[in-house]
Parts: sequence; C-alpha cells; structure tokens
Amino acid sequence: MIDVKNIAFPAAWSEDEKARAKTEFLNKLALLAHEFYGGKIQTLPKCCVSLDLLNVWYTPGVSKISTTIRDNNDLSFSLSNRGNLVAVVSDSTRVLGDGDCTPPGGIGVMEGKALLMKYLGGIDAVALCIDSREEDGSHNSQKIIDFVKMVSPSFGAVNLEDISQPNCFRVLDELRETCNIPVWHDDAQGTACVILAGLLNALKLAEKSLSDAKIVFLGAGAANTTVARLILADGGDPSNMTLFDMNGALHTDRVDIERDTRYYRQWELCRETNPRKISSIEKALRGADVLIALSTPVPGTVQAEWVRSMAKKAVVFACANPVPEIWPHMAREAGAFIVATGRGDFPNQVNNSLCFPGLLKGALLARSRKITDRMAIRCSHSIADFSEKRGIAPDKIIVDMSETALFSEEAADVALAAVEEGVARVAISREEAQKRASADIAAVRSILHHLEEAGDIPPLPDELVQKALKEVVGVTISEM
Repeated sequence: MIDVKNIAFPAAWSEDEKARAKTEFLNKLALLAHEFYGGKIQTLPKCCVSLDLLNVWYTPGVSKISTTIRDNNDLSFSLSNRGNLVAVVSDSTRVLGDGDCTPPGGIGVMEGKALLMKYLGGIDAVALCIDSREEDGSHNSQKIIDFVKMVSPSFGAVNLEDISQPNCFRVLDELRETCNIPVWHDDAQGTACVILAGLLNALKLAEKSLSDAKIVFLGAGAANTTVARLILADGGDPSNMTLFDMNGALHTDRVDIERDTRYYRQWELCRETNPRKISSIEKALRGADVLIALSTPVPGTVQAEWVRSMAKKAVVFACANPVPEIWPHMAREAGAFIVATGRGDFPNQVNNSLCFPGLLKGALLARSRKITDRMAIRCSHSIADFSEKRGIAPDKIIVDMSETALFSEEAADVALAAVEEGVARVAISREEAQKRASADIAAVRSILHHLEEAGDIPPLPDELVQKALKEVVGVTISEM
C-alpha cells in the first residue's frame, strides 16, 4: 500500500507549490476513497448473537432492561451502550474553512469524528447532521438546543461540531448547564485544549512563561475566544493579550460587540484584555512572544514581516484549516522559533484530534454530568506532560496521534478531574480509568485488524492513490 503521508512531489517545485499540491492531492484522494468505501463508519453488534439468544437481546427478555432503567435512569449507562456512546451533532453551518455546506454536507466531517473517537478512544459515536434553518434562511440556535435535549437520553455525551458563531456560544453554554450529560464543542474547546498544550511546551522550549508571555490572537471566533479563555484560566496575563477579529482589535471601545449580546464571549474578552487599546495587528505583534491565528484559511493572511517583528524565539500557531494562514517554511524563514499548524503533514500539528477521544473517554468512564473548564485544562496539561516525557523539540512540541498511550492517559486524568470537580456519577480511580480506556482502545484495534486480515475491510487500492496523484501532478509515482 502506498504511503500517502510521504508522497514526494517533483524536487524542482517550490515549498509553496508542494504544499498546495499536497492539499489538492488529499482532497482528490478523499473523494475517491469515500466513494470506494461508501463512507467511514458501520455498526456491528458487541454481544454474541444466535437465534437462541434473540429472545434475550430482544423481546421478551429485554422488557426487564426497560423496566429496570425506568426505575433507575442511571443504569442506562451500564445496561446499554449509552455509557460509551457519543452523538456528534452539527448543523453544518461552518464546516472547516468551507462555510455553510448544507445539513448533509457535514456528514463527512461528523463520520470522521466518529471514526477518530472509535480508533483513538474506543468510543462509539453517531453522526447527526440537523437542519436548523428557518424559512427565511436564518439559522435558529434554539432548534439545535431542543434537538440535543431530546436525544440526550440515548447518549453518554454530545460532541457539537461545525456550528457557526454566534449560535455556537449560546448552544454550548445553555446545553452545558441544562443537560445531564457532557456537552462539548470540539471546534472551540478541543482546539483550545490542544493549542494550550502545545503552547505550554513551546514556551518551555523558548524559556518563557505563560504568565509573562505577550500573546496576540488573530481571529476571535469560537475557537480563539475559547483558547484565550483557557489561557487566562491557566495563568495567562490579560494585560499581555490582544485579540483581533475582522473589524479590528477587541477592547472596551468596541461598541459594536457590546451592543450585540449574541457575542457576549467576545465582549468578556474586550473587557479583560488589551487594556492599552492597541488598534493594529502590526503594532500588537512588535515584540510579541506568541501569535495564535485561527482565521482565514489563506496563506498570506499572516504576513512574513509581522513575524519578523516579533520577539526572539517567537512562537507562531497558524491553525486555519484546511490550509494555514502562513506556510510553516515562510514563518521559519521570517524568524519564528516554533511554528505549529492544524495539519498532520507539517511538524507540530495542534489538531483537536489529540484531545477529544481521550477527554470524552474520561468523561464517559466517570459518567460525568458535564465537562468543566478545569477538566479541559487538565487535559491540556496531560497532553503537554505526556509529550514532555516522550521528548519535545522545536519541531515536535507535542506528540502525534500515533502515540496510542496518550489517549488512555488523558482519559485517566480527565476522569479523576471529574471526580474532583464533583460532576462524576461514579468515583472511579485514575488507575481504573487508565486500565479500562487502554483495554477498550486495544479491543478496537484488534477488531479492525481481524476484519482487515479477513478481507472484510479491503485495503485502499493503490490505483486510487495513483489516480489522485496523476490528476494533480500529471504523472503517477512510477512515472516520476
């Protein structure tokens, strides 16, 4: 099978041409591969099945399960798959960097989330793309809230995904407080967890501290506002932090944000950060230690001269997807000490996939009622600590998804944090959570291995890889 991650493009091409070609190649291969497999997820029983046992799994025996849960709803977590089941809910209004993709347009991403939960966290998940539109074309956040509340009795947790702002703020905050299961917005909270983890280690390598670092945020949407909030909660100095949205810097003179109550998270940051009311990104970045960009997925959004003006050993996180705001090689040429992106084909991927499988697994194992900010921050430190033990460097500030043990460690830390925060239904120990998470993840890998060995899951044909490559480069690998 062809190594897709390490496809070599013509040596005569510039780094910029290679990066663009890699993106186009992966897009074309994704279309071919999804068509070949018919998506990424299927459902299989987890119990032994025979005609003799159908009366146990269904009627009449299952009546006892229904009445037992009726008398004690919490038993639904152990007598059904609810205790290991997540709903991945989206209205598909902000899919990656592609914007509103219509309700079914988000299925690919939601299935991808479900696949990663299963493979990395041993969690079952269901993709649920819903229509939040009104007749006039607007999107109604209340519809999402009502939907999640109605389906929550079937799930152990809910992962919100690709919901545009400002709806995403109200949806998450209301559901966190009113649902009796964890509701997690991965675009915001998951991204924030991993960026905080990467930042902690990047600052260690740069011999700087979070409390002293001068940090500039380009983009003030759901992700970056949550990144800022977690950094503040973990010891960042608000007087050293400046955020920018498409209309300029956030500060107390931004009456446009103050007047629109839907953007209450941004207004909180207007009041907390940028006390000097710095108005331009160029001025804010002069001497800055860190730039965290979650904005427009177009290389050049972050300009090389901005990076040149930053402090020595500057840290640049260019995290827009599917392409970063500045190509990593350009940021390094401009003097950046550490560069991170959201992509796995560049060093230092700070993608939320490093967070949500382990974090949600920990919340499920503790049968948590919610995920608090302290639980999220504990997950960030879990990632950072695990990575530091493995060995960190400027081109490897955190581990990648190949480190299977990371996710059981996260699960253990988060489960313990849930107990300490008083939101767990069961008083599970860290050791027990780590053991159960490791066993579940290993079981998934074993099942997949057996299905692949038996041919029930066929390998991705090399011809599809060659076809995608030829459409981009004009030649196949053998013709290079």
